[in-house]
Amino acid sequence: MAAEQGAKPVRFSVLKPDHRSTEIIERAIISEAPIAIEYNGIGYAVMMATPIDLEDYAVGFSLSEGLITHASEILAIDTHQAELGWILRIQLPQQNAEKVIARARQRVSESSCGLCGMDNLEEVMRSLPRVTTQIDVAEAVIFSALSSLRSHQTLNAQTGSAHAAAFCAPDGAILLTREDVGRHNALDKLIGALARAEIDISAGFIILTARCSLELVQKAILANCPMLVTISAATDLAISIAEQSGLRLISLARADSALAAMPQNG
Repeated sequence: MAAEQGAKPVRFSVLKPDHRSTEIIERAIISEAPIAIEYNGIGYAVMMATPIDLEDYAVGFSLSEGLITHASEILAIDTHQAELGWILRIQLPQQNAEKVIARARQRVSESSCGLCGMDNLEEVMRSLPRVTTQIDVAEAVIFSALSSLRSHQTLNAQTGSAHAAAFCAPDGAILLTREDVGRHNALDKLIGALARAEIDISAGFIILTARCSLELVQKAILANCPMLVTISAATDLAISIAEQSGLRLISLARADSALAAMPQNG
């Protein structure tokens, strides 16, 4: 990880209630930059993200958008740092590029939003496939993974402001982690990294350091992840969609407790 891409030092004056402090400190601050995503020369989206692991992001974003079904469908990825941000150029075969042309939209979305730029309600609430596998994970395994997560959050340890997405084996061992200023970006990076490494996402589960909203559930379902664990609470829509697609959803997961979503009665 290049330090200048993931974080950079910034000087601060320390403010205190007595108004007498003149302390100056320097600390690492997470990087955030516009990432312009192009497919075969067509501008598709501009996302605010931390400019690290961009090839993983390219693959994961393409999978989440439904533009590819396997990492090998991407012919080339080129990352270019421009004056105002980054350009992520992705080359797809012609049959995939037709999907881009059909759905192409120039959108700018903040790191806190994963649905900005959707054209209509039907697209936001699109039908999703059912998760094809289930995973039987003991409660102790979930809490074991949660307790070890912090040690895998390198960027957050530097800055205190990075979301993480971690892939865990059935025994709770964290196999892979990706971080970003945006929770959606962190998940896309993780999905892309797993796809590039040819790791079967259905053979484990994912932990997110985020609240659980609709778009995160959608990404997990499309990736065929059998279980999603989030540090903060889930929304009602996230719970409903997870149930419809067979995704086991556990939220508000803390050191001493977690909430497992149960079947909803209307």
